[in-house]
Amino acid sequence: MAVILVTGGRGFIGTNLTQELRSRGNEVWTCDLLQGEDPQYLKADTGVYQQMDALFKQHRFDYVYHLAAEYGRWNGEDHYENLWRTNVIGTKNVLRLQEQHRFRMIFFSSAEVYGDYDDLMAEDVMERIPIKQMNDYAISKWAGELQCLNHAAMFGTETVRVRPVGCYGPHEYYSPYRGVIPIFVYSALTGKNFTVYRGHKRIFDYVEDTCRTFANISENFIPGEVYNVGGREEWVVSIEELADIVLEATGASPRLAEYKGEEGFTTRVKIVDFSKARRDLKHDPGVDIREGVRRYVAWARKVYDL
Repeated sequence: MAVILVTGGRGFIGTNLTQELRSRGNEVWTCDLLQGEDPQYLKADTGVYQQMDALFKQHRFDYVYHLAAEYGRWNGEDHYENLWRTNVIGTKNVLRLQEQHRFRMIFFSSAEVYGDYDDLMAEDVMERIPIKQMNDYAISKWAGELQCLNHAAMFGTETVRVRPVGCYGPHEYYSPYRGVIPIFVYSALTGKNFTVYRGHKRIFDYVEDTCRTFANISENFIPGEVYNVGGREEWVVSIEELADIVLEATGASPRLAEYKGEEGFTTRVKIVDFSKARRDLKHDPGVDIREGVRRYVAWARKVYDL
């Protein structure tokens, strides 16, 4: 059994990951700004060093899953102070504490770091090709990865980086800053129009599949590795196809979908290689986009009483 801290543990992925890690017999603590009834919940802001320092003086952890972050490119534009303080300064704070306490860290980056790259997104792309990140969120996540690499070189810290791709599912509540699936589903269920940008393709991964793979990292921790974690390569869908799937699952009127040209300042096509995650982490997603959306719609109907 390992003692594990999940920063951002009350968020979407953090909530699901905490459940998965506990189901394996680990002692899991969560750290977040959001309140929670969990007796192993610790309130602390990763962007404030003194709060995190106090937390680590009271508890010892074998692993830290560092998820705490401000999410999304438009959130990063509208609230950039929060984005940079949490995603970059917050990560620096955790790395400073890693120097002292020598826990192993799993740092959550994003597939957005691949920026304007349109070809197969393998993990070594960043080492071979100059990449232009296309928004502050992506830049902040790449900065976090560079911080992890620098600390490993300077101080011998041990970190694994992960680049999640299209994760969705229960506990992802609607916000205009969230991903495309919660926006489409909530809008369809409440009879609101939503925008479908043409020309974009994505691979989506149901959160239960994702979190099994993330939990496997602590059981096969290879310092310095970086992994794409998402669905299956053949599960690529266009955003237009996704809109059709959501409309079918919700029974909403097709007139709610408003189609526009390509959206700017985000990756156009994400064709991602997951072979390393299959090799090292037994990544084996089983819930395809139609079944996943069906499950997510059922969850959303329940929590929003629709």
